[in-house]
Amino acid sequence: MFSRLPGAIARAALVVILIVTPTVLLDDGNSSAVHVLGLVCIFAAVFTLVEYTAHSPSLIEFRNAPPFNRLRFLAVFVSVFSISLIVRDGDNSVITQLFRTIGGQVGATIDFAYSPVRMLLLLAPEGSTLEELSRLRAAAGLSYLISLTSLAIFVIMLRLRGWPQETGAFNMWINLPTFDPTAGPDVVERLNRDSQINLILGFLLPFLVPAAITMLASVSGPIHLVAPHTLVWGVTAWAFLPASLLMRGVALSRVSQMVVFQRKKAYVRAAKKGLLPV
Repeated sequence: MFSRLPGAIARAALVVILIVTPTVLLDDGNSSAVHVLGLVCIFAAVFTLVEYTAHSPSLIEFRNAPPFNRLRFLAVFVSVFSISLIVRDGDNSVITQLFRTIGGQVGATIDFAYSPVRMLLLLAPEGSTLEELSRLRAAAGLSYLISLTSLAIFVIMLRLRGWPQETGAFNMWINLPTFDPTAGPDVVERLNRDSQINLILGFLLPFLVPAAITMLASVSGPIHLVAPHTLVWGVTAWAFLPASLLMRGVALSRVSQMVVFQRKKAYVRAAKKGLLPV
């Protein structure tokens, strides 16, 4: 436990920095929001600290199979940071203009009928200005690009570096705490099934989230997606959750392949020793 404590503290600090980044960049002087933010930071820091110091985590997957979680965290942080700069009023710095230009071009490219970006833009409240819609499109385009880039990097690392075998022995109990390999049917079948479910949800979620928000707004009232903080976290979640599910689906498929490979090796060793039934 104590050997993992410094790394857990560093991770908890990074999570807190991620959470406070939009508030620091979009300071609106709302004291009540600061109090709520403080509680969220405390909960997130304690949760991260417990998960990374425990012998076996309870929720965080692939804890000992870097850089899976590091890549996902980096994608979220870059998305939150860049979108915060895009929606920041009065900021005309070079990096902000760069983010707005890249996001605007990507958003305009994938903004066509029935596309995820178009469905997200339809969530903007009536009376939204052209500038607000442009910022929303730029934020959506940039966040989508960051998420797809993180997914591509993970797939490349999986193919070229043999993830997760490059990190040593893969412990399923630690890296998949919510998956019980002893329950249900064959573990390979269950891993492949979960992988397919995650891949399907990852492809559909960019379309399902706007529809779900529309249904929620019809019950609870309009959701002001163009509001700065709502835009930052809403667009980040809209782009990151599908990419995260796709990454998890690919990772589970890889684990399934590893299990099959280890079984074949065990059968070969048993055959050489004459332990297999004739």
